[in-house]
Amino acid sequence: MKKENQKPGKQLKNLAVLTGIAIQMGITIYLFVILGRWLDAKFHHGDKLFIIITTLLGVAISLYVVIQQVNRIKY
Repeated sequence: MKKENQKPGKQLKNLAVLTGIAIQMGITIYLFVILGRWLDAKFHHGDKLFIIITTLLGVAISLYVVIQQVNRIKY
C-alpha cells in the first residue's frame, strides 16, 4: 500500500486551490457565452455562430489556465 506523506493542512490547501480553479473555469466559460450572445444580437448572424465560437474559445482558454495552475501545485 502507498502511504500518504502529506499533512492534512496541505491536502486541505490543495482542495481549496482545485475548487477555486473549477469556479474560475466556470466563470470564464460563462462570460464567453455572454459575449457570444451579445455578438449574435449585435450582428444578427443566424445559427448562433458567435456563441459557438466564443464558447469554444472560452473552453480552450479555461483548459489552458487550468493546466497551468495544476502544474504549479506541488504534491
